[in-house]
Amino acid sequence: MTVTARAVKDEALRLGFAACGISSLDPIPHAESLDHWLEAGYGGTMRYIHRQAKTRKRPAFLAPAAKCIVVVIHTYYSRGTPSHGPRLAKYAQGMDYHTVTLDRLEQLGDFLKASGANLARAYVDTGPLQERELAQRAGLGWIGKNTMLLRPGLGSWFFIGEVVTDLELEIDAPFEVDHCGTCTRCLDACPTAAFVEPRVLDATRCISYLTIEHKGPIPAEMASSLNGWAFGCDICNDVCPWNERFAQGTAEPAFQPRADLDAAGPSFFDTMDAAEFERRFGDTPLSRAGLAGMRRNWKAAWESLG
Repeated sequence: MTVTARAVKDEALRLGFAACGISSLDPIPHAESLDHWLEAGYGGTMRYIHRQAKTRKRPAFLAPAAKCIVVVIHTYYSRGTPSHGPRLAKYAQGMDYHTVTLDRLEQLGDFLKASGANLARAYVDTGPLQERELAQRAGLGWIGKNTMLLRPGLGSWFFIGEVVTDLELEIDAPFEVDHCGTCTRCLDACPTAAFVEPRVLDATRCISYLTIEHKGPIPAEMASSLNGWAFGCDICNDVCPWNERFAQGTAEPAFQPRADLDAAGPSFFDTMDAAEFERRFGDTPLSRAGLAGMRRNWKAAWESLG
């Protein structure tokens, strides 16, 4: 059975993805930037990126039989309600995207297999892929100064997912235009000065890294600048004019904010045991930090609010 790229994109939209493009498996165009970033230590303790670097730079190493990569974006934006206490990044306020988006990707993979594919391997922030570069190459948007992928008419509130396949599909032209212009609002707004320069993030200074990837106490000079963020950070997305003008609410019920942390006081996680944490947050991104991590984050976030 022969399937067209258009048919694949239509199926992706039917499954709830906001957009879909097709990327080649050619080496990524800015491979040396990844090497320089790792050499500078900007990846901190994320040693897995070092181990994955070879494949990240040459996605063809993922699977010898692969012919292309189907790339999708899955919107998670919701306005929510202002918090008077610690805050969670928007993507962390509902169900874990690894579960939700991966399920949709596997359905897209099933469509590819029904169309003749022998290989349809799905990823969403789960494999050795430079996802934003692949999405840019698939024509889905440009990489902004805050390192996020931005799509005209949508902004950047979305997850990126991929299905690596052995089907030969028409490759999309890359998105070549940089629409950031002279704007530096994202860079200027970062409270920890995590951006070394436009499109270069020192993860070790990023609030998202400090509250998720970093183990042990948050350094005092960083903790005082958390601005109330207890898991992740949305600041560089919040201030982006493209998001202010074009952000679209998600149609995915699983990504809607829960009320679990409404009016939660400073001792919220301290009085919780592991079983309760798992029951309430085991299917959310907060499970990555774990109970110990959220106790640390919650305390530091409250203290940063003064």
